Amino acid sequence: MSTIDPTAFSAALLAWYDVHHRELPWRISPRQRAAGARPDPYRIWLSEIMLQQTTVAAVKAYYAKFLARWPGVSDLAAAPEGAVLAEWAGLGYYARARNLHACAKAVETEHGGRFPETAAALKALPGIGDYTSAAIAAIAFDEPAAVVDGNVERVVTRLEAIEAPLPGAKPLIKAKVAALTPNRRPGDFAQAMMDLGATICTPTRPACAICPVRPFCTATKTAEAERYPVKAKKAAVPERRGAAFVAMRPDGAVFLRRRPGSGMLGGMSEPPTTGWSARADGALGEGAAPFAADWRRVGEIEHGFTHFRLTLEVWCATVKNDPAVDGWWSKPEEIAAEALPTVMRKVLKAADIGSGEAKRPSAGPQPRGKRLHGTG
Repeated sequence: MSTIDPTAFSAALLAWYDVHHRELPWRISPRQRAAGARPDPYRIWLSEIMLQQTTVAAVKAYYAKFLARWPGVSDLAAAPEGAVLAEWAGLGYYARARNLHACAKAVETEHGGRFPETAAALKALPGIGDYTSAAIAAIAFDEPAAVVDGNVERVVTRLEAIEAPLPGAKPLIKAKVAALTPNRRPGDFAQAMMDLGATICTPTRPACAICPVRPFCTATKTAEAERYPVKAKKAAVPERRGAAFVAMRPDGAVFLRRRPGSGMLGGMSEPPTTGWSARADGALGEGAAPFAADWRRVGEIEHGFTHFRLTLEVWCATVKNDPAVDGWWSKPEEIAAEALPTVMRKVLKAADIGSGEAKRPSAGPQPRGKRLHGTG
């Protein structure tokens, strides 16, 4: 059982946060809140979805682009899904983008364009789970919800010297956070815990000497902070293989298609690839090509997903006629705007095709961005 006094703990943490909080574009600072400003639920939600499995540094530019193009949830709800996927390209975990769009539409149609104000109601929306619902409810609506991300897990396991390994210890950690969360300023408390983990209670070489909650920390007293959190031994990462086929017209346009709406990289654009997945290899070799052409192997690329690593053979061909398969031609200057995930941009790079800088064998002009078989 914890011996931490929640009132004393939150007072010490919030006093530190008032001075040392991170300045983030989606945040309202303690001083702004004291002056009457309130967080925008749309901005909090957008940032939290983007921050799932992604660093703050990587998110900032995408957040700014999304906010500039779709400043409110109604704007995002009205956007075509393809446009949302294209703006998301490169940020990874693409199911988040589809759920983001679905959630915006649900907020617009089912809630009159206003986000629900409780964690329970927020959790019913597409793409919002335990953590995100708690974070939005606490930060935007001052619900004293237990907000637990990776930073908070690290802080709490050190505070309490929790020996149970992750992920099994997650329910215990959440209960500890719930016991510490104050009714006053719960949103600032949640952000303070995250900031503490990000800047002081770091994975390696934590700055225990200047930690504002050092007097409450068991791991500091035993000089064993870096032992925590204890993690279960990871299983070996599976290796998967497949092939990608980059067809290029004489004018440099590249043939792309859209992946199925569900599953890995759902709805994103790609040069045709074989049926690889997290559980199975795709076909290999020239015989797996989607249509006949003078294919030549130019190399291979590797890409790491959360639960497996993928190696793709890269095959190239120059074709003059439209292939009899679903897809479209993307001209060199159009490629940068396509909804291509990082792994597919690696494929194009291996084929010596950059974002808008394809090789250009001599040929006459071709129709701009011609789409075939209605799959646009």
